[in-house]
Amino acid sequence: MNKQSAAVGVLALAAGLVILLGKLGVFAFIGSVFWPLLVLIPGILLHVLYFGRMLPAITLIPAGILTVIAVLLAIGNWFGWHSMKALWPFFILSVGVGLYEYDVFGPKRSKSLGTIAIALIVVSVLLFLLTLLWSWGAYLLAVILIAAGGWMVWKRPRFR
Repeated sequence: MNKQSAAVGVLALAAGLVILLGKLGVFAFIGSVFWPLLVLIPGILLHVLYFGRMLPAITLIPAGILTVIAVLLAIGNWFGWHSMKALWPFFILSVGVGLYEYDVFGPKRSKSLGTIAIALIVVSVLLFLLTLLWSWGAYLLAVILIAAGGWMVWKRPRFR
């Protein structure tokens, strides 16, 4: 057996294995679970290229946005898209993170850009807390009432 037939045999084996895995749904499963990496990898790559001094500082804005959004998409994909009812304010946070990175690592610090970035971050966190309060508010109220009632029962004044 010569080297060419061995190479053709290895190629035929690899092609058969790829076809079999494709028909079994392995690639579809991997693609459906890990597709947010297609958004995360460019975000991290932009960070690496900036900190490697190959790209200008302005690339930190899309790098921060892509990274935060990729994490959100991964959470939605892995834990269910119903979680986006509570996580939607973090899309605003992604813009704030990108602007904040540019403000901190950019060529010169801008007071107004830093203020805008921090305002976006604070607004997104407040909206997230309001969303949680809106959806979990009844549970929070129930826990507060149970705790207050228990405190009133056990700490009531004793009369003789």
